[in-house]
Amino acid sequence: MPLVPTWPDILLRLALATLAGAIIGWNRGAHGRPAGMRTHLLVCLAAAFSMVLANQLLATAGKAGNSFVQMDVMRLPLGILSGIGFIGGGAILHRGNLVLGVTTAATLWFVTVMGLCFGAGELILGGVAFAIGLAVLSGLKWLEDRVKQQRKARLSLTVEQDRLVPRDVEAALEQAGFHVVASSITVQPAAGLRTLRYDVFWRGYLADNGLPPAVERLLAMPGVQEGDWAPR
Repeated sequence: MPLVPTWPDILLRLALATLAGAIIGWNRGAHGRPAGMRTHLLVCLAAAFSMVLANQLLATAGKAGNSFVQMDVMRLPLGILSGIGFIGGGAILHRGNLVLGVTTAATLWFVTVMGLCFGAGELILGGVAFAIGLAVLSGLKWLEDRVKQQRKARLSLTVEQDRLVPRDVEAALEQAGFHVVASSITVQPAAGLRTLRYDVFWRGYLADNGLPPAVERLLAMPGVQEGDWAPR
């Protein structure tokens, strides 16, 4: 980082930070994430401006010989890194077993570091960070959609008491590759019905949110009045 950067150097740093932050923000916005282009662009620019300001202050004369005051210009970008935690925390949603927004929060933190690189004049390092970040957000998302992962769901079936027994439902689920981790039964004697609920695990693709064939077969079995399939 040069002690006294020129204006063309400063403008180049800010331009690259603007471009990189906008592209990564557009990627997040295109996937419907809560923090889109404007948020990522502003975060990246704020980090870049703070680092440029710290660079400008490096040439400032230090404390007087009889002063106890210590000036540390690097506290400014460090404060930016700490402050971004509040924005990242606001992007995370935790509801029961469901956690959303962690990748968005991590992306905001990453964009902040990338902006600091550009603001410090480390253009190659910032460019490498931008390329890796974009590859992770785009390329690994493509890979995640094509790799089976453990998934959860709840199945509810309202059945006639004398037609379908719980062990038959559990056997059909286990045979189809589902693992039953919890179950419950609600009986309605007056109506001659009971509601069977199952929490199941299975391995599947994240993008596949349709009704599994095994569940379709269960819903079509004699005695099933209604059913509900809720991936979690």
